Amino acid sequence: MSDQPQILILCIGNSLLLDEGFGPWIANELLLRYVFPAEVTILDRGVMGMAILADLRQADEVLIIDALDNTGQAPGTIMEFRPEDLAAQQIFHGAHDISMIDVIRAASLVGINPSFTCYGVQVKEISLAEYQIGLTPEVLAAVPLMIDIIIAWLDQRGVAVQPVE
Repeated sequence: MSDQPQILILCIGNSLLLDEGFGPWIANELLLRYVFPAEVTILDRGVMGMAILADLRQADEVLIIDALDNTGQAPGTIMEFRPEDLAAQQIFHGAHDISMIDVIRAASLVGINPSFTCYGVQVKEISLAEYQIGLTPEVLAAVPLMIDIIIAWLDQRGVAVQPVE
């Protein structure tokens, strides 16, 4: 086992609900564009649930990527927040079966305590009468910036990634 901190980039969202699929879209883009060192794991966990606890158990640091709604920001706006912000303000929430803060609190109760950083994008549309895969133009335009933010976040931790050749 490496003495490097284990980093988990946890991408959450429902790909069938347009912008709600931002997290999985980012996971796919990262895996297509870059080669990551062994201490970095990229996971598309779809709509999260308590099963994510097993993923968190393996991590020292977790970067959560998700879609956000009701933030008061324009669609496509990227925001950084900490899990505590979810509990204090209750303005960030996705369309998941269980809230992210509930999973993090459950992890803490069973002794799983990685550090968390969260980034999200304000959605334009997730409420659809039928399933639709893709991102609205405003949210799609935020993808390159989110990728740059993630690579910079890793770089701040001394993790170098290589572009796919």
